[in-house]
Amino acid sequence: MMNNFLYGTEEEVIDAALHIMESKVANRELCTAVADVKRYFQLRLGNEEREVFCVMFLDNQHKLIHTEDMFRGTIDGASVYPREVVKAALRCNAAAVIFSHNHPSGVAEPSHADRTITDRLVEALKLVDIRVLDHIVVSATETVSFAERGLI
Repeated sequence: MMNNFLYGTEEEVIDAALHIMESKVANRELCTAVADVKRYFQLRLGNEEREVFCVMFLDNQHKLIHTEDMFRGTIDGASVYPREVVKAALRCNAAAVIFSHNHPSGVAEPSHADRTITDRLVEALKLVDIRVLDHIVVSATETVSFAERGLI
């Protein structure tokens, strides 16, 4: 752990970085740059000990409305319910969403289950005219974008 009066502990530095990224999100500067969105989710979820499924709700200009950790799971999985994602998106009046979840194992490669739930979410949200822009899988050291890989 880094302990320096200028920087604080490692956890404090990460919290400060996340706060800066969140303020960029709140100021609507972040949602159009894939690299920034990936970095934001990696900071937010990359060091979680259990899987967390997070959704960024966006307006029709792809500006942030709200970000929410929707589901928490175990060290190797989280149950994701499309009905709950649709309800939350409608509550926010979202036009688009970006999903992210972490892999505590340290390997960000999307699993078959990740691809399956993403397809189910895309189909469910399509019924109410909400676009899925990306699903980003993160670990502490890497990120994988479904959109960059052509999976969405």
